[in-house]
Amino acid sequence: MKWYADRPVRFTRQLIADLLAVGWVALWIWVATTAHDWVLQLRAPGDGLVNAGGSIRDAFANAAGKARGVPFVGEDLAGALGNGTKAGETLTSAGNAQIGVVEDSAFWLAAALVVVPVLFLLITWLPLRLRYARKAANTARLRDKPDLLALRALTSLSPRELGKFDGDPAVAWRTGDVDVIEELARRQLASVGVRA
Repeated sequence: MKWYADRPVRFTRQLIADLLAVGWVALWIWVATTAHDWVLQLRAPGDGLVNAGGSIRDAFANAAGKARGVPFVGEDLAGALGNGTKAGETLTSAGNAQIGVVEDSAFWLAAALVVVPVLFLLITWLPLRLRYARKAANTARLRDKPDLLALRALTSLSPRELGKFDGDPAVAWRTGDVDVIEELARRQLASVGVRA
């Protein structure tokens, strides 16, 4: 395949379009990572719940441990305080759940912010580039067959382009006029940006 034209103007346009496509992808990757980081900031309340739950759990566990040493009612008191550790664990679990939701949301938002624009680019830009590459490569392979290129030019050039010839280029092609055939072949090559 021939990805770029030989002619400088078309080559420059193609190169700029390709650089814009790369820039488009880079822009959306940056947007996605920025959005990911912003959404991750929403996990602060979840971190707070985890920390608070851990502190409550540890405080009740320490109190229950010390309560065991109280004569006569130590075990009952320790059991009652032990239930407080469950409240701390519940807070920790709630905080972890919130953190998980925020992290999942951040990931999927970032993925969507990259995938959707890149798919749009692949659907619009890539087929055009592939079509050009195939057409240019196939046309370039016909450089040594000016009759075929001239015939293709007769069917693909605009009427305005064909009207610029002195006389009828189709008649000149049928009669084997070498100058007209070479000019048609050159114009066909030029139409896809390939040098003769």
